[in-house]
Amino acid sequence: MRIFVTGGAGFIGSNFIRLALEISQHCSIVNYDKLTYAGNLANLESVTSNPDYRFIKGDICDAAAVQAAMRDCDAVVHFAAESHVDRSIYEPAPIIQTNLTGTFILLEVARKISVSRFVQVSTDEVYGDIPPNVFADEDFPLRPNSPYSASKAGSDLLVRSYIRTYNFPALITRSSNNYGPYQFPEKFLPLMITNALDDKPLPVYGDGKQQRTWLHVEDNCRGILTVLEKGKVGETYNIGGLDIEENLTVVHRLLRLTGKRESLVSYVKDRPGHDRRYALNCKKIESGLGWRPNISLDDGLRQTIAWYTANRRWLENVRAGEYLSYYKKYYENRDSSLQAITDSGSGVSG
Repeated sequence: MRIFVTGGAGFIGSNFIRLALEISQHCSIVNYDKLTYAGNLANLESVTSNPDYRFIKGDICDAAAVQAAMRDCDAVVHFAAESHVDRSIYEPAPIIQTNLTGTFILLEVARKISVSRFVQVSTDEVYGDIPPNVFADEDFPLRPNSPYSASKAGSDLLVRSYIRTYNFPALITRSSNNYGPYQFPEKFLPLMITNALDDKPLPVYGDGKQQRTWLHVEDNCRGILTVLEKGKVGETYNIGGLDIEENLTVVHRLLRLTGKRESLVSYVKDRPGHDRRYALNCKKIESGLGWRPNISLDDGLRQTIAWYTANRRWLENVRAGEYLSYYKKYYENRDSSLQAITDSGSGVSG
């Protein structure tokens, strides 16, 4: 099977490529990535010389480039997305363009060349806030609450429309919060880990009581590969972790594991519209396809801390440039940046 992977230089995409090439028989990969701030070919140094791997730089919003790159591929696994919620709040236009228009173009090209499988990689955030003691299954209503999650819900619905209208062989996966090696450090866990390692403040949004289910990226990639190989066309599959924890609880656990002081916790102004709880019901993929997560949060955190500790050069390289300006604007100067959003939304100028 020749798999066209979009966003393969990013966090989950690069982990998927390495896993697929390692464990899948008769598998080759075309990695199509624009190499934006979160795309990093250093994530794939271990497979660069693999004859079954090929990289093509390109934008999923460029239909002609997508058609040329996807030619002769049998399947598509679509990771490429602007995926950070904060970025979607501050600058929503690129998120809408990439996540909606890009998905539409991929669907059109893949339909025209008659791929056998198209896996849309999505997120539990499309379900929005999940009430206490409730776990969202695949039929749970879509109630996104950020421009990012709305763009992912919209792209999921585009995929659904192609399944129904064109009998298109697509499937959708929705995972809980991922963590693990090669994750860009603006996301919650790598930010907390790397700041703790450097004795920098750990910025916790609001009261830190938001609940998330944590899934090691290796478990998610196994789940996506399982859906690609065994999933039923037209179906959606939740892929969730073993542990649901409050953000603040996870931060304190990280501080213990890194041997750092509790005083590093720094409460900052909460994200606008911040969802309080995500929780997935994953019985469908567990009973139907035989997938279950293997890595507990404790083991996964230890492994991830060890990886960032051992890969300081990778970390410093991705922290350079654009990330530094982002961090200063939205963490060190968070109050003024959020106030600017409020002012623009209420018609205040100056």
